[in-house]
Amino acid sequence: MRVRTLSLVFCSLSFLVIPATPALAVATGGVVAGGSAPSTSKTPTGASAPTPAIHTDPVTARTPNITYKGPVYEKTASGQVVPYQVPSSASTSTSASAATSTAQANPLTGGSPVAAAPGAAPGAAPGALTLSEVGPTAKPELLVPGATARYVDGLAAAPISAPAVVQEIIWAGDELIGLPYIYGGGHGSFISPGYDCSGTVSFALHGAGLLATPEDSSEFEVWGSHGLGRWVTIFSNPGHAYMTVAGLRLDTSSADDPSNEQGPRWRPLRPANPGFVVRHPLGL
Repeated sequence: MRVRTLSLVFCSLSFLVIPATPALAVATGGVVAGGSAPSTSKTPTGASAPTPAIHTDPVTARTPNITYKGPVYEKTASGQVVPYQVPSSASTSTSASAATSTAQANPLTGGSPVAAAPGAAPGAAPGALTLSEVGPTAKPELLVPGATARYVDGLAAAPISAPAVVQEIIWAGDELIGLPYIYGGGHGSFISPGYDCSGTVSFALHGAGLLATPEDSSEFEVWGSHGLGRWVTIFSNPGHAYMTVAGLRLDTSSADDPSNEQGPRWRPLRPANPGFVVRHPLGL
């Protein structure tokens, strides 16, 4: 009788101890025999952790209003960032009528290069006056807070949070402001008295070290990577090319731009971009 009682007590203790093994494994982070380790790819609620969203700048806008009244800074030659002082002279967004009066520019917006006589402006008609040796002009390297480029006194101010290469694209585009549209301009050389659409895009990309030789609009259809970019997107077809950079459009066409100014300009985003092949620089 005594032996049977001890046996029952021993069996009861065994029954109580055995279930404790899985509990101990879970508490210490171990693995239960025959089981698997707890998954670390799940959130506390059991749902999969969300994939971080990829930053992409807009390429369309409902309104052409690009007015900006926030703080503006300037990157000096020494690399310092200081508050920007608007120059007292006329705005940098000047008309190019004086320059275009000396040459006959093709009214098309196409970007295929054409041959020009030595000393003559690209696209100039036989006997037309030649342009003086003018070209891209250094402009203040403007910066604004955030991740969106802003239109400031005719120039584009680069977003401070953008990669340096994106800022360089914007500042290179600023150098063309005020120059006229010239068919074939910017193809024989990156330095030209005027630029066409793809010549403008080529110059901006070259300014950031992304392009070694100018491309025409057809060549941009297969340049870089397919689809929208995170910061930079190029729209091209056989007749025209333009680009959007951090929320502004660099274009020689005044389509969807209330200013109606011709030549290389920073402009509002278009409501839509139909009829174009969409590309972007790799990684941007």
